[in-house]
Amino acid sequence: MKMIIAGKFVDREKKIEVRYPYNNELVDTVPVATDEDVEEAIKAAVEGSRIMKKTPSWKRVEILQKTAELLERRQKEFTEILVKEVGKTIKEAAAEVKRTAELFGLSAEEAKRIHGETLPFDALKNSENKRGFYLREPVGVVAAIVPFNVPLALCAHKVGPAIAAGNAVIIKPTSQTPLNNIILGECLLEAGMPPEALSVVTGPGGSVGMKIVSDRRIRLVSFTGSVQTGEMIAKHAGLKKLAFELGSNSALILTESGNIEKAVKAAVSGGFSLAGQVCISVQRIYVHRSVYNDFVNTLVERLRSLKVGDPASEETDMGPVIDEENAERIENWIKEAVESGGKLALGGTRNYTLVQPTVLLEVPKNTKIMNEELFGPAVAVNSFDSLDEAIKEANSTRYGLQVGVFTSNISEAFKALEELEFGGVMINEGPRYRADFMPYGGYKDSGIGREGVRFAIEEMTELKTVAFDIGE
Repeated sequence: MKMIIAGKFVDREKKIEVRYPYNNELVDTVPVATDEDVEEAIKAAVEGSRIMKKTPSWKRVEILQKTAELLERRQKEFTEILVKEVGKTIKEAAAEVKRTAELFGLSAEEAKRIHGETLPFDALKNSENKRGFYLREPVGVVAAIVPFNVPLALCAHKVGPAIAAGNAVIIKPTSQTPLNNIILGECLLEAGMPPEALSVVTGPGGSVGMKIVSDRRIRLVSFTGSVQTGEMIAKHAGLKKLAFELGSNSALILTESGNIEKAVKAAVSGGFSLAGQVCISVQRIYVHRSVYNDFVNTLVERLRSLKVGDPASEETDMGPVIDEENAERIENWIKEAVESGGKLALGGTRNYTLVQPTVLLEVPKNTKIMNEELFGPAVAVNSFDSLDEAIKEANSTRYGLQVGVFTSNISEAFKALEELEFGGVMINEGPRYRADFMPYGGYKDSGIGREGVRFAIEEMTELKTVAFDIGE
């Protein structure tokens, strides 16, 4: 498949192979962009940003709405490619395509609501004759650096708001899952996106990606990925706006008064959908000692019924992780937890990239699974005696993206939401919950800025203040 440089489909001799995570079968290849390709994309994007700035909002709305329609029309194609390059199950892939279409529709709606406010200059002594307001203008060129796990929808979370705000976009997909982003680029061009304002540049992140983010003409970098890569981008980016959604180690807390059934359901869907490869996947679970055994027994029983296997099969509930390297890492982290004193209640084995759903009990604090981001199908379930203890443990990592708390006690709920150091606190819902219009992002090492269409638009615009003196 060819990449897109300034609206043109470009191929190169040097290739990256895209392989099916389930069996390593070759799916397709994409070219490795040259330095000249990157330069052409950025140079065109600067001109494209001027075109986009002059494009009226009704036209941007039209582009976004038509893109949504094309996604729906090509749903089968997108679903199949997501299964093949990401290893999602058919159900997960189809849901992502539907969500992406809705995201472009939501971006179209928000494109109609970008506005400023009047400013009360006469509230300042000697400014009685001043009148003014502020307005929002596009930043210019947005670089969208997309992860492998939810590549279509998370690309839309960057591209939709960028277009709504009137920016040009350069998409840099991950080398593992670039195909869906290229097809999305086709849809955007067909929907009327000015060719100068759109590129989908493929190649290694360390060379191609860093060349894009370090260029001074890029005015905002929107990145989803690891803390380590985020830090590297920040060091190379220079003076520009950054919007980062980084790592997590999401916690779920079940108090003595919480609904066990709802908590188990949230743990299963939140910890094992997409084989646990979601930034807000449930990873650490803290359960009050009085309900601990009931929770663990129910959780293990539910997970035993999951069908793990070929994601292309309609019967499969959970497919593989992205590659063998990550499968080995996940397996090693599980082994470390057990060797450190944790008890293995379920799973812990793998077959190539298929890691079995795993439940670990009473895992020591100093293990990787309790401190770092696993990005795999395993949860650690520890007991607690007081809510203060659970909150302290949930706050104990360097991450703070989202957390879920199950309780029927209003005082406990408010204590939790006030003391938990997370960008999102879900009460009687798991940390995996996300509505695409809500502000989404984290505290501490989990990120900078917020996604959620309206809030991403705020990141992707500049404020311009206007003041008139109407006195003589």
